[in-house]
Amino acid sequence: MWTTLVAPVDGADARLLLREYYVEIVARYWQRPPRPGEVDQAMREQPSDSLAPPSGALIVGRYAGDLGGCAGVRLVDRTTAELKRVYVRPAYRGTGGGAALLAAAESAARDLGAATIRLDTRHDLVEARRLYARHGYAETAPHNDEPYAEHWFAKPLH
Repeated sequence: MWTTLVAPVDGADARLLLREYYVEIVARYWQRPPRPGEVDQAMREQPSDSLAPPSGALIVGRYAGDLGGCAGVRLVDRTTAELKRVYVRPAYRGTGGGAALLAAAESAARDLGAATIRLDTRHDLVEARRLYARHGYAETAPHNDEPYAEHWFAKPLH
């Protein structure tokens, strides 16, 4: 059973999950374990402070009480939110965590006033792309020029 809550971006749970997210992202991109300093560099290049209130939210998910994953949203304009840092710890994959985190992130985006949520992702993150498509996200034309973005998705938040 998954539960979710908005958590402080600088809290211990968030810091742990975001570091794990970056370890996995760096390792998958380079197809090797991260080298010393690579994760810290990635975290500096893409800080998560935009996921803090008042224009963002970081959702932390727990599975049966155990820390299981996270997802963030941030407003990019008055009616559009961006989904960021979706991560489910390996031990909890396949338990519905991705869906629970997406639903909580979409709710947080609505609470921020967004009518649309969008995201970008990489080609190698095939599980993420499948998750987004399964939950109503449609692939779109590029909406940014992020260096690692290869696929762009959006979803109306009715």
